[in-house]
Amino acid sequence: MADLAGLSRVPVHWTPDHTGGVVKVLELDGIELALERRGPDDAPALLLIAGGGQSMDWWTPEFCDLLGAGELQVIRYDHRDTGQSSTSAPGQPDYTGDDLAADPLRVLDALGIEDAHLMGMSMGGGIAQSIAVRARERVRSLTLVETSPAGGDHGDLPPPSLAVAATWEEPEPEIDWADETAVIDYRVDVERPFAGSLGFDEARVRALATLEVRRSRNMASSMANHFIAEPGTSVDPAEIRVPTLVLHSADDPMFPLPHGEALARVIPGARLMRLGGVGHEIPPPAVWDVVVPELHSHLLRT
Repeated sequence: MADLAGLSRVPVHWTPDHTGGVVKVLELDGIELALERRGPDDAPALLLIAGGGQSMDWWTPEFCDLLGAGELQVIRYDHRDTGQSSTSAPGQPDYTGDDLAADPLRVLDALGIEDAHLMGMSMGGGIAQSIAVRARERVRSLTLVETSPAGGDHGDLPPPSLAVAATWEEPEPEIDWADETAVIDYRVDVERPFAGSLGFDEARVRALATLEVRRSRNMASSMANHFIAEPGTSVDPAEIRVPTLVLHSADDPMFPLPHGEALARVIPGARLMRLGGVGHEIPPPAVWDVVVPELHSHLLRT
């Protein structure tokens, strides 16, 4: 893990946004990380860690406010190469998976937060596992969403669906990255194979993709660089010693349900909440009525 000493001394100035949060682009160690904080700034913190190629926009303000319930400060941020955070040239990431795993601690240190609840989706779940093993004193609890063990002895796990696997074999489309409409269409199409049996919510995904494209510095980098960066150091989730909730859908086409079951099995005391119909995604509004109470039970009692 990177040396993060002294980051808490970085001054942070916040700017209100139209959704009720406050935003900041944090400058430290030669990089910029954009983040937003919602809720009481003296409350326990919940840090949301998005998946590969995702900006913080996929953690919607509505979902963040439901999670915080007025009792938590909810922090979301843009990974490098997404949103308003630092970018590198497309196809040439200037960071590793270990750098991405250090960034959440950079954020917490800069805000003077000693420990936080971590919620990570997909790649973000791997980052959360890494922090819980390598900097466990910084973690109040874990919520692992549609993700897979970040190492350890978990046995054989099933591969992605044929539809998802096919996307890796198809030639990359030729995108005019200066054409906003074309880029939004492409961003929407990227999400289609990851839908579950609830179906693909075209209007919702298009709205989120439009927001992401319009506030991102370089979408070509966002769509490529996380997936070709040098992988981070693996960790054994069996070493996690914080309260852990695993949210996983029986319909996840990227990491089928046995991935979530393996996490719940190897992490001592972990609980598994099985979802139905959800794809490889942050829980959508259709399941908030069952997911949010479970998350409150987990977050507000630990």
